[in-house]
Amino acid sequence: MSPSPAPRPSALHRTGAFCARHPVWVITGWLLVLAAAFTARHAVGASYGDEVSLPGSRTAVGADLLERSDPAAGAPNGKVVLHVGSGRVSDHDTGLDATLDRLRDLPHVTAVSDPVTSSDGATAYTRVSFDEKLKSLGHAYTERLDEATAPARDAGIEVAYGGDLHDIVRTPADDTLAEAVGVSAALVVLLLAFGSVAAALMPLVTALIGVGVGMGVVGIVAGTLTFATAAPTLATMIGLGVGIDYALFLITRFRQYLIDGEDPQEAVGRTTAVSGKAVLVAAVTVAVALLSLYACGLTMIGRLGLAATIAVVVTAAAALTLVPAAMGLVGRRVDLIRVRRRPVAESAGDHDGWHRYARVVARRPWTFFTAGFLLMALCAVPLFSLRLGHIDDGADPVGSTTRTAYDWLADADGPGFGPGANGPFTLVVDLTRATGSADRVADRLTDTLATTDGVARVTPPRPSRDGRLLVATVVPTTGPQSADTDALFATLTDTAVPEALKGTGASGYLTGTTAGRLAFRDTVTERLPLIIGIVLVAAFLLLTVVFRSLVIPLKAVVLNVLTTGASYGILVAVFQWGWGDSLLGMSEPVPIESYVPMMMFAIVFGLSMDYEIFLLSRIAEEWHATHDNEQAVGTGLALTGRVISCAALIMTAVFLSFTRSPTVVVKMLALGLAVSVVLDATVVRLVLVPSLMFLMGRANWWLPRRLDRVLPRTTV
Repeated sequence: MSPSPAPRPSALHRTGAFCARHPVWVITGWLLVLAAAFTARHAVGASYGDEVSLPGSRTAVGADLLERSDPAAGAPNGKVVLHVGSGRVSDHDTGLDATLDRLRDLPHVTAVSDPVTSSDGATAYTRVSFDEKLKSLGHAYTERLDEATAPARDAGIEVAYGGDLHDIVRTPADDTLAEAVGVSAALVVLLLAFGSVAAALMPLVTALIGVGVGMGVVGIVAGTLTFATAAPTLATMIGLGVGIDYALFLITRFRQYLIDGEDPQEAVGRTTAVSGKAVLVAAVTVAVALLSLYACGLTMIGRLGLAATIAVVVTAAAALTLVPAAMGLVGRRVDLIRVRRRPVAESAGDHDGWHRYARVVARRPWTFFTAGFLLMALCAVPLFSLRLGHIDDGADPVGSTTRTAYDWLADADGPGFGPGANGPFTLVVDLTRATGSADRVADRLTDTLATTDGVARVTPPRPSRDGRLLVATVVPTTGPQSADTDALFATLTDTAVPEALKGTGASGYLTGTTAGRLAFRDTVTERLPLIIGIVLVAAFLLLTVVFRSLVIPLKAVVLNVLTTGASYGILVAVFQWGWGDSLLGMSEPVPIESYVPMMMFAIVFGLSMDYEIFLLSRIAEEWHATHDNEQAVGTGLALTGRVISCAALIMTAVFLSFTRSPTVVVKMLALGLAVSVVLDATVVRLVLVPSLMFLMGRANWWLPRRLDRVLPRTTV
């Protein structure tokens, strides 16, 4: 009887072996793709902007009515703020008049209002309207503004730019330093983990190439779709983190095979077949979590998820092809230029520190589970004080032109000034179906709003050019990011305006930048549960298929939610409560940006599942080989503890380096992701997961037989 033929190698095994046999061609191909991606990115002219669209919302309806009735009223605009240390701005009328004339002559400027002056005359501002979105004018337009305002400066008037002019004058974030710091920190961790320069450089170089290609693709797509300004930074941050981690897991397994005496090319093929499948499942999980952001119906957030997904997909492709090519090229020289005497791979033996730790957890699972759970719960406590909002110019660095303009307007007295001047509401009243006169409606509005708590001033409602609308400006007593302004928006929308218009047949809408951002926040809050539900269900189904268990996916979902809650709590403590915010270059506490929790949930859940899959895949290997739960959990923990810890250190270093960004939202995401990775890779993966699996025993692998027959067959 002839022996049965050997099983055909998997597609991943064949891919890895091919790349190992032809490393020069594969590496050259990636470098050519990198060059082509960057060339195409510059050719298409990427477009980035933070415009929020809420079709059908009351703020959008009000804006549409205003634009149709008076296009000039809805034109993009900003404020040029003028200030003198002593005397009055009007004392320098020659320089002031020349500046106003020059502003009117600027390209794309359609109108320049007469200056509004404070009670003491020391501060004034003029509103400048444009015929294009301010973001499209680019940062270079700042030079034109400076040239136009030069006469005022020469006359002794200080000038700053506020309102929506921040889209022009804010210096584009340069994350080169952050990337350099993150890469340097990653190199140090890799040297300590691998013990040789060659092994440390491989994951770093391959990840950088993958991220470079990914950013080129993001730029190409941005030529068609407008991404948020934070999209490139977010994509770089996520791509660099997962790219290094994926390469780290592959190279660690490869070195273990070499230590076990395997041929280098066969070791590459087996590595790609085994750890490569875990990388593939992890990348798919992250991509699903990020793309689920589209389900919220908010284009800006969905596209942020798309940009990060592109980076993850490209870096995963690099991990499955470029890393095997690098391993094939290096072969047994992976330990070239050692920095310590005995480099290790997955394990240093059955009696190393990780094996001893696994045995301690197995002896006292309740102790470890209780301690880990209490720590995570404590971190999550501030979550119950979470307040979503929008971060205004008052959080910009002290000395920046936007912060200076904000402070001058907030500190001055008189009509049009005070903290609320930085974020007024525009009230639009539709008179199309009104039963009474416009004057009667205007009087009722003025009387009601003037006595509403939180309103500093209301301009007399004026009719639009076609007479179909009444338009008024409502100035709050507090700044745009204040909780009192949030409350006023709700009062005006739900109570004050409807009561003032009751019985008149007219309809009122609050619009403007501040109203739009608060409406956006309310929409995000309303749809966050939908995103959470989609991600949880998708992750549960994926893990059920992969690990053939109902208990393991349920545990993973619950613990990942716990990680997210703890990360939210620390974010609230740092940014909203102001604990240590000065270390991040913040000048004051701020609310949590409305879309950060939604973004963080998708990203944190995806990254948490990375570590979950790498840990459980090792445990599952041992379980299927021995069917001894305690041995499987202990061995899986011991074999992955070192690499998960190193991967977490690398990703944390990468994320923390981006807290140097001048953009507060990037700081929030960077710190939140760094904290989540630390908590997940230490408390969750190395304490809660193994202790729970020790406690549950064979029940970890429970799956009803009928369901087992229905589910598709796959493993990690």
